[in-house]
Amino acid sequence: MAPPEPEAERLSGESELPFVPRRPTLGQRVLRTMRKSPATAWGLTVVVALIAMALLAPVIAPFDPYGTDPRASLQPPSGQHWFGTGIFGEDILSRVIYGARRDLVIALGAVSIALVSGCLLGAVAGYWEGPLGEVIMRIVELLQAFPAFILAMAVAGALGPSFRNLIIAIAITNVPIYAHLMRVSILSNKQNDYAMAAIAIGGSSWRVLLRHLLPNSLGPIFIQSTLQPGYAILTAAGLSFIGLGVRIPEPEWGLMVAMGSPRIISGEWWISFFPGLFIIIAVMGFNLIGDGLQDIFDPQRR
Repeated sequence: MAPPEPEAERLSGESELPFVPRRPTLGQRVLRTMRKSPATAWGLTVVVALIAMALLAPVIAPFDPYGTDPRASLQPPSGQHWFGTGIFGEDILSRVIYGARRDLVIALGAVSIALVSGCLLGAVAGYWEGPLGEVIMRIVELLQAFPAFILAMAVAGALGPSFRNLIIAIAITNVPIYAHLMRVSILSNKQNDYAMAAIAIGGSSWRVLLRHLLPNSLGPIFIQSTLQPGYAILTAAGLSFIGLGVRIPEPEWGLMVAMGSPRIISGEWWISFFPGLFIIIAVMGFNLIGDGLQDIFDPQRR
């Protein structure tokens, strides 16, 4: 008979378990992405700075954005007016700072409306694949058949130029994006075991959709929603440039570019340059954040 195994050796043998690497948390993945991608960190910094500028506009703006001074009309950048003055003597820097408020509200408002509307339409069309789903998707595809900017022009022209109508016009152009993404996610997740089990135990259709399917289908939607504010700012600037957005004297970047564009030939470049520069910076910031989130949430890219 073999001698009994020593107690210490037996316990040490039982304690040897295979090493299972711990899955990194969301916060760890975010920090890792920031370290590996300085561009993503720069994009986040830019967007946070723009939001802070918009919130602190009454504190940091040196002049009244609606104030005019004909005696200071068309002055180049100087120590008193860092970004120069406009046609009516308005301070360009103050209007750019307050313009961040308008453009961020337009972008975030339009994206929020499109996200909620598109997700609801896509979820219903994906869960109920019969006539109801077909009707919804045909309407969505009809909207998608038009170029986005042309559709936004048509909606803004029909509703009339105003701050509210500009948000509605941009939101309508973004609804098909979220509707298609949500429909594909619902169709995929509907075949998973947890969804089949929820249906088997007698869960109502709306309960299964809202409680089980919808929360598990928001990953691609969340990533897309970080990219859309940049495009929304570009669309808002374009509509305001052609007179279908907000009206004078509202401080909005696209409108400011439109007001200064006739003066570029005569040498007053600063009227359009600085608001145009901030449009570029804002769009780049949101796009870089979207790329970083794809690195965090997309397993293939990780």
